[in-house]
Amino acid sequence: MTMTYPGDAYQAVRGGPPLAFRFNVFFFMGGIVPNPLDIRFSKVSGLSSNIDTQSLNEGGQNLYTHRLPTRIQHDNLVLERGMAIGSMLVAEFNATMSLFKFNPSNVLVTLLDETGSPISGWLFMTAYPVKWTVSDLNAEQNQVVVETMELAYQRMQAIRL
Repeated sequence: MTMTYPGDAYQAVRGGPPLAFRFNVFFFMGGIVPNPLDIRFSKVSGLSSNIDTQSLNEGGQNLYTHRLPTRIQHDNLVLERGMAIGSMLVAEFNATMSLFKFNPSNVLVTLLDETGSPISGWLFMTAYPVKWTVSDLNAEQNQVVVETMELAYQRMQAIRL
């Protein structure tokens, strides 16, 4: 007897749920072709948004409170990678952090299938740096130097291909 599960149909059609380790990050800065150093990151986080609500009590209604939407809030987009030498993105972060010079750009995070083709994505509009950290330098450990770049943005748009 062969058992089938609801996910089996999806598995057969698409090869199963996408894996989270195949992705690229593209910065669209002034029409410049992205530097190959600046599309590869080891981790992307902050792919979330939520809607703030305001409670409104209605006179005589004691069973519930109305919750009205007020605005959309986004977490910062956080990118991590091994420290890259010769990166234009680092030059942009440096200009922002040392000169307080902002050059917002759109950022596209794409999720890839096993062939390297994009299957989904998230577009972050008018993104700009708000935090930049480099991991500790420690002579007692043999680890890669990791830089973490954090960006704020105006809006996020999910893209399903």
